[in-house]
Amino acid sequence: MKRTALLLLSLAAVTARAEDPKPLLAVPGKVILEAKLDGAPGTPWKAAKGKWEAAEGTMRGSEVAEDKHGAVLRIPNKMQDFTIEYEFKFDGARSTSLSINAVKDHMARIMITPKSVTIQRDDNDHEGPDKSVVFARFPADLQPGTWHKIRLDMVGDKMYGQVDELAAWGASELFTTPKASPGFTVGGQSVCFRNFVLREATLNPGWEAIQATLPKPGEKVAPAAAPKGAGKGKAKAKGKAAAKKGE
Repeated sequence: MKRTALLLLSLAAVTARAEDPKPLLAVPGKVILEAKLDGAPGTPWKAAKGKWEAAEGTMRGSEVAEDKHGAVLRIPNKMQDFTIEYEFKFDGARSTSLSINAVKDHMARIMITPKSVTIQRDDNDHEGPDKSVVFARFPADLQPGTWHKIRLDMVGDKMYGQVDELAAWGASELFTTPKASPGFTVGGQSVCFRNFVLREATLNPGWEAIQATLPKPGEKVAPAAAPKGAGKGKAKAKGKAAAKKGE
């Protein structure tokens, strides 16, 4: 009986290790927050905009028209080096993102539409001289109702973003500053989420070998899809760009 119990414990330990994420830019460490997202969000999640609810054993986020802003859900954590993983599926939405803030304003995100995946450094001052930097934009075909896996590593001055097999990296001095309030955005109706894990992280000693297999920042940037109504006036285009930034 004791030998059987020890064997079961050993198998459980092996299974747990097998499920640990592999080192990429980051070597994932201690779990900071793990959430199945199998219902409506509770503490520590904070909904800034939109509707967030339970949906068939997952969490669903939807934009609310009256908000005139994409749905936003964040946790209040302040971090330095970390890795995040979770799964999502489109259920009618036009976009979703994993967004990371700086102490003031935005820092970085993985922006996803059914037809593209973008890894970028965000505009950090909106109306000032700073501009967003797209490290990569890949064409994609993310069908509604299909689960996809996302991973974001941020260590030192670098970020690594991956959605399924689409992966890229980039670097910025901004990334060396404190990071805050990781969270989801949803544009339109709607996106489901599950199995969120936030971990501490350290730099992977083997990162250079992985980096060599990835596109250089800016090397793979597919054209952005033109918004509906493009070309019907600068004022309208500017307004749409501003709305897009707010998601």
